[in-house]
Amino acid sequence: MDATEIPYKFLANAASPQRGNATAAVTAELRRAIVTLELKPGEILDKGVICERMGVSRFPVSEALARLQAEGLVEIMPQRGSMVSRVRIGDVVEYMLIRKALEGEAIRALVAKKPPGIVEELERNLAEQLKEANKGDRDTFHQFDLEFHEILFEAMRFDRIRAVIDSARANLDRARHLILDPRRLSHTHAEHKAIVDGIAAGDADRAAAAMRQHIDKVTAELLVFARSHPELFADSDRLAEDLPLFG
Repeated sequence: MDATEIPYKFLANAASPQRGNATAAVTAELRRAIVTLELKPGEILDKGVICERMGVSRFPVSEALARLQAEGLVEIMPQRGSMVSRVRIGDVVEYMLIRKALEGEAIRALVAKKPPGIVEELERNLAEQLKEANKGDRDTFHQFDLEFHEILFEAMRFDRIRAVIDSARANLDRARHLILDPRRLSHTHAEHKAIVDGIAAGDADRAAAAMRQHIDKVTAELLVFARSHPELFADSDRLAEDLPLFG
C-alpha cells in the first residue's frame, strides 16, 4: 500500500449516539464494501483501523463482523483476526439453480396476471440500464439490475419466493460484481429486454425461457471466471463438476 494512501478510505463514517444504530450502520457499510469488491475476497480486515476510519468503538465493529459471518461474507478466525470470505462457487451454483426454478415459474404467473403499467415500468428501467451500460458505470448499472428484479417481485407479490432469493442476495451480488465488465453489462441489458418482450407479448413460455437463459448465461460466465481466478474462491475444486450444468 502506498504510504500516502488512506486505509479503508471508501468506508463512510458510522458514528452514532446509539449503539444499536452504530452496529447496523457499520454492518451495512461493510456489507456494501464487500459486495462491491472494495473489500476483496481473502482480504484480512484490520478491526482497529476500521474503528478509526468509521468513528466507532470496537463493539459495533465486532458485532457487525459477527453478523456478516452469519451471511457468509466474513470469516472470523479465533486468535488470528477476520478476513473477507472467499466466494463459495458451490453456494452460488445452488442459489442460481434455485433462482432459475423459482423465477422461471413465477414469471409465468406474472404474464397471466400482467398488472397494469408493468411493461412501461420495466421499459423505463431498461432505458436506465442502457444509459449506464453505455457509460460503463457498473455500480449504477447493478442498482438498476436489482431494481429490474424488484419490479418483477413487487408485481408478482410472491413474498415467500422473494424471501428465499433475498436470503442469498449479498453473496450473489458479490459474485456477479466479479464479471460486470462492459460486455456483460450489454448482454445483461439484452437478456432483460428479452424477458420484457415476452411479458409484453403475453407469452409466458417466451418470458420464462428468457429468464432461465439469463440466469444460465450469468452463471456460466461466473464459472468460467472462477476457473481463471481460483484464488478468489473457497472451493474452486468444484468447478469441473459445476461447469457442465451451465455450459
